[in-house]
Amino acid sequence: MILRPPARIAALLVALVGLWGLALHVMVSLEKTGSVPATLWALLRFFTIIGNALTALVLLGIALGIPRAGRPGMLGGITLIMALIGVVYAVMLRQTEHLSGAAQMANILSHYSVPPLVALYWLVFAPKGRLTRIDPLLWTILPLAYFPYALARAQIDGRYPYPFIDAAKLGWPQVLYNATVIALGFLIAGLALVWLDRRLAGFR
Repeated sequence: MILRPPARIAALLVALVGLWGLALHVMVSLEKTGSVPATLWALLRFFTIIGNALTALVLLGIALGIPRAGRPGMLGGITLIMALIGVVYAVMLRQTEHLSGAAQMANILSHYSVPPLVALYWLVFAPKGRLTRIDPLLWTILPLAYFPYALARAQIDGRYPYPFIDAAKLGWPQVLYNATVIALGFLIAGLALVWLDRRLAGFR
């Protein structure tokens, strides 16, 4: 589905904000690692980076008029993923980090700016009334796939990306409980988004 020019322009603007944040993350990490491969390896352990990169790609696709990027299910998916990133950071991670300079700006863009901008974009520009009850199940594929991916990486380099999945400190029962709660919350939020989509369709 190719969206109208105003939607494509807005998608480009939000994508640029996301890319700005990602560029700052790369710059900060590159200063620490000293190499591009090491930087990519370090950054791609985080769901925040993966989610922001996917969102930027989808929005760039919309801006370029790629039909698949503008599908309602795709827009709903990135909206929910960015909401997860924003909420989890605010509730579980905000107090664990003390950043400054470019790192702080990257953090603000990725966690505080892009999530509400994507939600606003969905409210204003996404076609309404076209999401289905299957969509929330499809949207959960990425976070569910990320969980074993992050744990497998931690077994390789000994670094857990987030404290709530740190099996070395918390133990596997607590980690599995945390992951289950987040997954269920994500699924419920997806169903709520489908419900909202149908209600908003009735007002148009």
